[in-house]
Amino acid sequence: MAATLLAAVVFSFSLGRYSISPAELFGIVCSKVFPIEPYWVPNMETILFNVRLPRILLSCMVGCSLSAAGAAYQGIFQNPMASPDILGATKGSAFGASLAIIAGMGTRATMVSAFLFGVVTVALVWLVSSRAKGKRVMSLILAGIVVSSIFEAGTSYLKLVADPNEALPKITYWLMGSLSGAKMDAVVFACVPMLAGLLVLFLLRWQLGVLTMGDEEARAMGVNAKAVRLIVILAATLITAAGVAVCGAIGWVGLVIPHLCRKLVGSNYRYLMPASMVLGALFLLIVDNISRNLYATELPIGILTAFVGAPFFLYLMMKGGDVT
Repeated sequence: MAATLLAAVVFSFSLGRYSISPAELFGIVCSKVFPIEPYWVPNMETILFNVRLPRILLSCMVGCSLSAAGAAYQGIFQNPMASPDILGATKGSAFGASLAIIAGMGTRATMVSAFLFGVVTVALVWLVSSRAKGKRVMSLILAGIVVSSIFEAGTSYLKLVADPNEALPKITYWLMGSLSGAKMDAVVFACVPMLAGLLVLFLLRWQLGVLTMGDEEARAMGVNAKAVRLIVILAATLITAAGVAVCGAIGWVGLVIPHLCRKLVGSNYRYLMPASMVLGALFLLIVDNISRNLYATELPIGILTAFVGAPFFLYLMMKGGDVT
């Protein structure tokens, strides 16, 4: 999977109006370290570092994060239908981004607002569930549904009062998800929370596998289920909110890719978590390549992920796989 991802990354540089061959890619990158006489067109270097590289990096980072978050949530909630937005991070980020757009804030301020509201939403869900009676896992899921609905209603209201000529089209396009405006500052903004969250999920993948057997079994094996669940939720929230903040709402990646990885490597989280990370990055990179090359006008990536993810999930259901 890693070798395929690397090959896809190299191939992605050649796609677009101005193609960059592997030889040109190698030469441009090495010229930053070694004195190499340019054998490429001068504007190729600008296209590589300012356009192609940020977009490719961001698509891999977001796909990796959403897929890892989906796999983590499916494990701690013991629910195959769990996805990165189960606790409302996506809806909260959508509200934060919409609020920033209406306020006339810039791109960076919009990303910060979306990220903060995504984190705050999950924190609110955790607070509500901690005061609810009954099973903790079920309380978390129900609280996530309720709080998500509130923020979704808030986003709908903001769309209603938004300027139909300027703010409303921006909000609508953001909600569909896109990497068209990917810049290196967005990569820098998202890399810290993403790397921190992904590292935590990778290191806790054994404990995640134990949690799938239930809290009592986890306790018998020396795993503090409550503490691990809190840490995993925090890590998954960080990477989900960061991913949504930089590219908008992208669905189905965190739901479908972990199920596909279970077919390939099994349900052991020692292998499932890294496989989900790599395959999620590969999937979103391929979908983004299609979105920017299919038509003359770029197609929002959220539309394509739904077109690909929904039929595949229906296939899993009809085959009687993990989702039933």
